[in-house]
Amino acid sequence: MSNRAYRDKVCIVTGGASGLGREIGRQLAASGARVALADVDEAGLAEAVAEIARNGGEAKAALVDVTDAESVRRLAEETASEFGRIDYLFNNAGVAVVGEIRDLSLEQWRLVIEVNLFGEINGVHYVYPIMIRQGFGHIVNIASGFGMAPGPLATPYVASKCAIFGLSQALAAEARAFGVAVSVACPGFIATPLVAGMKPVNADPKDVARRIKLEPTPVERAARLILARVARKRLIIVFPGYVHVLIFLHRFFPALFVRLGSREVERFRRFRKAPSGDRA
Repeated sequence: MSNRAYRDKVCIVTGGASGLGREIGRQLAASGARVALADVDEAGLAEAVAEIARNGGEAKAALVDVTDAESVRRLAEETASEFGRIDYLFNNAGVAVVGEIRDLSLEQWRLVIEVNLFGEINGVHYVYPIMIRQGFGHIVNIASGFGMAPGPLATPYVASKCAIFGLSQALAAEARAFGVAVSVACPGFIATPLVAGMKPVNADPKDVARRIKLEPTPVERAARLILARVARKRLIIVFPGYVHVLIFLHRFFPALFVRLGSREVERFRRFRKAPSGDRA
């Protein structure tokens, strides 16, 4: 399904080689947008761009590491130079580490924070000034339902997404006077490689997957919902329904919300593989 709001618009999508980013790029191109897909996965980018071309869309591949500020700077400046403007930035690249805080290394923390948070900060840092000079533009930051209702067992991911949620609201207040819109998407589980390819710390992936009782949103539907609400310039985009419930509990019944999280931890510990010397 195409969306006329994106016809002839110039869009950057980070994390565009797979999952939600790839699908957002595909739907943008199907709507007539000119899309720059950015990712570190060169083969995945080539496949995504080829798929768009086969369906009559326009997309270019940009080999970009969002944790490398210089790489993001080149992406922003080259896109603006080639197309004359940047209408949309979809800050989407992300990774996750599942496990208890006591089992995580500092390297795992840094990986998630660098990709998820600083990757989006880098995008804002280099694209926002271009949009200010233009007098228009729209920055879309992909956070998570966990960014509004933080739960346990993926804490670096949760920390990064809470930060993205706050960053987006602060940016929206500053950007409005310059004609720049901001949206932050806070979805629940989406059927993407990020979820399917989880590599938990000290636990079997199959056990962790069985712990997730909620039905993931198909990636096509998730992208369609995000694009439809971005087109209407919604600041906060939340779906599906259970995310609204969790946000309500977190805000108005925090003690209950913590107890529910503690139960999730108890269930996880039934199949957690304790490292040598760990008695718990």
